[in-house]
Amino acid sequence: MEYRAEDKFLCSEQEMRILQSRIGAVLKPDSNQSGDFGYQVTSLYFDDIADSCLIDTESGVGLRQKYRIRIYNRSLRTIKLEVKYKRYNRVSKKSTDITEEQMRTLISGSCIEDKAPAADSPVTLFNAAISQRGLRPRVIVEYDRKAYVFPSGNVRITFDRRVRANKNVEQFGNDGLLFEPVKDGGNVLEVKYDEILPGFIAQLLEPGNMNQAAFSKYRMCRELFGPG
Repeated sequence: MEYRAEDKFLCSEQEMRILQSRIGAVLKPDSNQSGDFGYQVTSLYFDDIADSCLIDTESGVGLRQKYRIRIYNRSLRTIKLEVKYKRYNRVSKKSTDITEEQMRTLISGSCIEDKAPAADSPVTLFNAAISQRGLRPRVIVEYDRKAYVFPSGNVRITFDRRVRANKNVEQFGNDGLLFEPVKDGGNVLEVKYDEILPGFIAQLLEPGNMNQAAFSKYRMCRELFGPG
Protein backbone atom coordinates (compact mmCIF):
# COMPACT_ATOMS: atom_id res chain seq x y z
CA MET A 1 0.00 0.00 0.00
CA GLU A 2 1.36 3.41 -0.98
CA TYR A 3 1.20 6.15 1.64
CA ARG A 4 1.52 9.91 1.15
CA ALA A 5 2.46 12.62 3.62
CA GLU A 6 -0.46 14.71 4.88
CA ASP A 7 0.02 17.95 6.82
CA LYS A 8 -2.96 19.87 8.18
CA PHE A 9 -3.27 23.43 9.43
CA LEU A 10 -6.12 25.25 11.13
CA CYS A 11 -6.44 28.69 9.51
CA SER A 12 -8.32 31.91 9.86
CA GLU A 13 -10.21 33.13 6.79
CA GLN A 14 -7.62 35.86 6.31
CA GLU A 15 -4.78 33.31 6.33
CA MET A 16 -6.69 31.12 3.86
CA ARG A 17 -7.13 34.02 1.44
CA ILE A 18 -3.47 35.02 1.58
CA LEU A 19 -2.20 31.48 1.08
CA GLN A 20 -4.74 30.69 -1.66
CA SER A 21 -3.69 33.81 -3.52
CA ARG A 22 -0.04 32.70 -3.37
CA ILE A 23 -0.71 29.11 -4.36
CA GLY A 24 -3.24 30.01 -7.06
CA ALA A 25 -0.67 32.20 -8.78
CA VAL A 26 1.73 29.29 -9.20
CA LEU A 27 -0.16 25.96 -9.13
CA LYS A 28 -2.95 24.73 -11.37
CA PRO A 29 -6.46 24.17 -10.01
CA ASP A 30 -7.57 20.58 -9.62
CA SER A 31 -9.21 19.38 -12.86
CA ASN A 32 -12.27 18.12 -10.95
CA GLN A 33 -13.47 21.59 -10.07
CA SER A 34 -15.07 24.30 -12.14
CA GLY A 35 -15.32 28.02 -11.50
CA ASP A 36 -13.60 30.15 -8.93
CA PHE A 37 -15.35 28.71 -5.90
CA GLY A 38 -14.25 25.08 -6.13
CA TYR A 39 -16.79 22.46 -5.14
CA GLN A 40 -18.69 20.94 -2.23
CA VAL A 41 -17.57 17.71 -0.64
CA THR A 42 -20.20 15.75 1.29
CA SER A 43 -19.18 12.58 3.14
CA LEU A 44 -21.13 10.08 5.19
CA TYR A 45 -18.83 8.60 7.84
CA PHE A 46 -19.36 5.17 9.36
CA ASP A 47 -18.18 3.71 12.66
CA ASP A 48 -18.63 0.41 14.48
CA ILE A 49 -20.69 -0.26 17.61
CA ALA A 50 -17.69 0.56 19.80
CA ASP A 51 -17.00 3.85 17.96
CA SER A 52 -13.49 2.56 17.31
CA CYS A 53 -12.71 5.09 14.56
CA LEU A 54 -13.73 8.01 16.75
CA ILE A 55 -11.92 6.74 19.85
CA ASP A 56 -8.73 5.98 17.90
CA THR A 57 -8.79 9.49 16.43
CA GLU A 58 -9.40 11.14 19.80
CA SER A 59 -6.61 9.07 21.37
CA GLY A 60 -4.16 9.86 18.58
CA VAL A 61 -3.61 6.22 17.66
CA GLY A 62 -0.90 6.14 15.00
CA LEU A 63 -2.46 3.39 12.87
CA ARG A 64 -6.15 3.77 12.12
CA GLN A 65 -8.74 3.89 9.34
CA LYS A 66 -12.01 5.57 8.41
CA TYR A 67 -14.98 4.38 6.36
CA ARG A 68 -17.04 6.78 4.29
CA ILE A 69 -19.26 7.38 1.27
CA ARG A 70 -18.50 10.59 -0.62
CA ILE A 71 -20.33 12.70 -3.19
CA TYR A 72 -19.57 16.05 -4.80
CA ASN A 73 -21.78 19.14 -5.19
CA ARG A 74 -24.59 17.10 -3.58
CA SER A 75 -24.93 15.11 -6.80
CA LEU A 76 -25.44 11.35 -6.87
CA ARG A 77 -23.96 11.10 -10.34
CA THR A 78 -20.69 9.87 -8.82
CA ILE A 79 -20.72 8.06 -5.47
CA LYS A 80 -17.41 6.98 -3.95
CA LEU A 81 -17.03 4.20 -1.40
CA GLU A 82 -13.77 4.82 0.45
CA VAL A 83 -11.58 3.43 3.18
CA LYS A 84 -8.87 5.84 4.32
CA TYR A 85 -5.81 4.54 6.15
CA LYS A 86 -3.78 6.72 8.48
CA ARG A 87 -0.23 5.89 9.54
CA TYR A 88 0.91 8.78 11.70
CA ASN A 89 1.19 11.74 9.27
CA ARG A 90 0.92 9.55 6.17
CA VAL A 91 -2.29 8.47 4.47
CA SER A 92 -3.52 6.04 1.86
CA LYS A 93 -6.97 5.56 0.37
CA LYS A 94 -8.88 2.76 -1.31
CA SER A 95 -11.81 3.97 -3.40
CA THR A 96 -14.41 2.58 -5.80
CA ASP A 97 -17.64 3.79 -7.41
CA ILE A 98 -20.98 2.44 -6.20
CA THR A 99 -24.59 2.93 -7.27
CA GLU A 100 -27.28 4.84 -5.39
CA GLU A 101 -29.00 1.54 -4.63
CA GLN A 102 -25.80 0.16 -3.11
CA MET A 103 -25.37 3.36 -1.13
CA ARG A 104 -28.86 3.05 0.37
CA THR A 105 -28.20 -0.59 1.22
CA LEU A 106 -25.04 0.29 3.13
CA ILE A 107 -26.80 3.14 4.94
CA SER A 108 -29.46 0.66 6.10
CA GLY A 109 -26.73 -1.47 7.68
CA SER A 110 -26.67 -4.27 5.12
CA CYS A 111 -23.85 -5.61 2.96
CA ILE A 112 -23.75 -5.16 -0.81
CA GLU A 113 -22.78 -7.58 -3.56
CA ASP A 114 -19.03 -7.93 -3.90
CA LYS A 115 -18.37 -8.72 -7.57
CA ALA A 116 -14.59 -8.60 -7.25
CA PRO A 117 -13.72 -9.61 -3.69
CA ALA A 118 -10.21 -8.76 -2.58
CA ALA A 119 -8.71 -8.31 0.85
CA ASP A 120 -8.16 -4.59 0.37
CA SER A 121 -11.15 -3.61 -1.77
CA PRO A 122 -13.52 -1.03 -0.20
CA VAL A 123 -16.56 -3.25 -0.75
CA THR A 124 -14.90 -6.22 0.96
CA LEU A 125 -13.73 -4.05 3.84
CA PHE A 126 -17.15 -2.41 4.31
CA ASN A 127 -18.98 -5.75 4.19
CA ALA A 128 -16.61 -7.29 6.72
CA ALA A 129 -16.94 -4.32 9.09
CA ILE A 130 -20.74 -4.36 8.79
CA SER A 131 -21.12 -8.08 9.47
CA GLN A 132 -18.36 -8.45 12.08
CA ARG A 133 -18.28 -5.11 13.89
CA GLY A 134 -21.69 -3.56 13.32
CA LEU A 135 -20.45 -0.73 11.11
CA ARG A 136 -23.17 1.91 10.72
CA PRO A 137 -23.43 5.51 9.44
CA ARG A 138 -22.73 8.11 12.12
CA VAL A 139 -22.56 11.67 10.72
CA ILE A 140 -22.62 13.67 7.49
CA VAL A 141 -19.67 16.02 7.00
CA GLU A 142 -19.70 18.77 4.38
CA TYR A 143 -17.33 21.58 3.39
CA ASP A 144 -16.35 23.80 0.47
CA ARG A 145 -13.07 22.86 -1.20
CA LYS A 146 -10.68 24.65 -3.51
CA ALA A 147 -7.80 22.41 -4.64
CA TYR A 148 -4.49 22.93 -6.44
CA VAL A 149 -2.01 20.39 -7.79
CA PHE A 150 1.66 20.21 -8.74
CA PRO A 151 2.65 17.04 -10.66
CA SER A 152 6.22 16.83 -9.35
CA GLY A 153 6.00 15.03 -6.03
CA ASN A 154 2.28 14.44 -6.58
CA VAL A 155 1.48 17.55 -4.53
CA ARG A 156 -2.15 18.38 -3.78
CA ILE A 157 -3.11 21.39 -1.67
CA THR A 158 -6.70 21.85 -0.55
CA PHE A 159 -8.39 24.80 1.10
CA ASP A 160 -11.42 23.48 2.97
CA ARG A 161 -13.87 26.05 4.31
CA ARG A 162 -17.04 26.08 6.39
CA VAL A 163 -16.82 22.54 7.75
CA ARG A 164 -20.32 21.62 8.84
CA ALA A 165 -22.31 18.59 9.98
CA ASN A 166 -25.70 16.90 9.92
CA LYS A 167 -26.64 13.88 12.05
CA ASN A 168 -29.62 12.74 9.96
CA VAL A 169 -27.56 10.07 8.23
CA GLU A 170 -30.52 8.42 6.52
CA GLN A 171 -31.00 11.66 4.55
CA PHE A 172 -27.55 11.53 2.97
CA GLY A 173 -27.70 12.53 -0.69
CA ASN A 174 -30.99 14.39 -0.35
CA ASP A 175 -31.32 18.06 -1.29
CA GLY A 176 -32.31 20.61 1.29
CA LEU A 177 -30.29 19.29 4.21
CA LEU A 178 -29.45 21.89 6.84
CA PHE A 179 -26.01 21.74 8.41
CA GLU A 180 -24.58 22.99 11.68
CA PRO A 181 -21.17 24.72 11.49
CA VAL A 182 -18.32 23.39 13.59
CA LYS A 183 -16.65 25.66 16.12
CA ASP A 184 -13.94 28.19 15.19
CA GLY A 185 -15.05 28.53 11.58
CA GLY A 186 -13.87 25.15 10.35
CA ASN A 187 -11.19 26.30 7.89
CA VAL A 188 -8.54 23.68 7.16
CA LEU A 189 -5.51 23.72 4.87
CA GLU A 190 -4.31 20.24 3.82
CA VAL A 191 -1.03 19.56 2.04
CA LYS A 192 -0.46 16.10 0.56
CA TYR A 193 2.68 14.90 -1.23
CA ASP A 194 4.62 11.70 -1.86
CA GLU A 195 8.01 12.13 -0.22
CA ILE A 196 9.40 15.66 -0.15
CA LEU A 197 7.43 18.89 -0.52
CA PRO A 198 9.15 21.09 -3.14
CA GLY A 199 10.99 23.95 -1.45
CA PHE A 200 9.25 26.76 -3.30
CA ILE A 201 5.84 25.42 -2.24
CA ALA A 202 6.98 25.17 1.37
CA GLN A 203 8.01 28.83 1.17
CA LEU A 204 4.64 29.82 -0.27
CA LEU A 205 2.96 28.01 2.59
CA GLU A 206 5.02 29.68 5.30
CA PRO A 207 2.60 29.04 8.14
CA GLY A 208 3.10 32.19 10.20
CA ASN A 209 0.59 31.97 13.04
CA MET A 210 -1.16 28.88 11.72
CA ASN A 211 -1.29 25.81 13.91
CA GLN A 212 -0.37 22.46 12.44
CA ALA A 213 -2.73 19.93 13.96
CA ALA A 214 -3.91 16.34 13.75
CA PHE A 215 -7.26 17.72 12.65
CA SER A 216 -10.11 15.31 11.95
CA LYS A 217 -13.26 16.63 10.33
CA TYR A 218 -15.02 13.42 11.34
CA ARG A 219 -14.11 13.82 15.01
CA MET A 220 -15.05 17.51 15.14
CA CYS A 221 -18.42 16.84 13.50
CA ARG A 222 -19.18 13.90 15.80
CA GLU A 223 -18.28 15.97 18.86
CA LEU A 224 -20.60 18.73 17.66
CA PHE A 225 -23.57 16.53 18.56
CA GLY A 226 -22.17 14.97 21.72
CA PRO A 227 -22.10 11.25 22.66
CA GLY A 228 -24.17 8.72 20.78
